[in-house]
Amino acid sequence: MIDKKDFENIRKQMEDFEAKREETIQNSRQTITLSKQIIYSIHRNDFENASKLLKEIKLKIKGLDKKKNYDTGICSVAFQEFVEAVAFFEIIKNNKLPNLKELNVEVEEYLSGLADLTGELGRKAVHDAIKKDFNSVLKIRLLVEEIYGEFLKFDLRNGELRKKSDAIKWNLNKLEDLVLSLNLTSRV
Repeated sequence: MIDKKDFENIRKQMEDFEAKREETIQNSRQTITLSKQIIYSIHRNDFENASKLLKEIKLKIKGLDKKKNYDTGICSVAFQEFVEAVAFFEIIKNNKLPNLKELNVEVEEYLSGLADLTGELGRKAVHDAIKKDFNSVLKIRLLVEEIYGEFLKFDLRNGELRKKSDAIKWNLNKLEDLVLSLNLTSRV
């Protein structure tokens, strides 16, 4: 009455799914860790280490399937962190913001990564202000303003991406306060 071969196939499918799920979680965690290390290196002007880590993360991200998350959201987070780290590197090192096609990720992950990027740019601006590199601070403020301007053109529904978009405005406000403060102190 019971088709034992059918149940055996089902078990095999479930085992394969679980193995791929665990591999996805592991690769995602490693990608997230590499992203944080890249950003940390950039903040310390260690571009040699950041470049080395960038090569690693590009290999690691290839092991993640953009279309399958295996009942976990960590894969999406890994792609967002990847976008944030690579974009931060490219902006600071090469004065270029990579586009969606270059990063080869889904739209929502690209936009989420860019939104998170504005926080790192804000931190960079503060570090640059401390070093009295006011031109860099102004350039960063302008870039965040441009990113925010593009986000304003989207009709975002209430969700995670909308919250991240609102965070861009907050980061821009902090940068504007920093620029104002620098202008006021330079006049004294």
